[in-house]
Amino acid sequence: MEPEKKSNGSLVGLVVIIIILIIGGIYIWMSNPKGAEQTPSENLTHEDSETLDSLELEAESTDSNTGVDANTVN
Repeated sequence: MEPEKKSNGSLVGLVVIIIILIIGGIYIWMSNPKGAEQTPSENLTHEDSETLDSLELEAESTDSNTGVDANTVN
């Protein structure tokens, strides 16, 4: 009888999978920020407040009547 040839294919496959998992874990670990960085809050200035108020007044004064009943439109 011929001696059986030992195949290292499954061992090589296992090593490759483990290496891929380790590299993926390191990548994810390094891509996470070091700490929870808080975004600085934006301060609303008086000028911004006036601009928002004028836009709100303009939106309220705009005639949005189209003459079409919304309940009858399919």
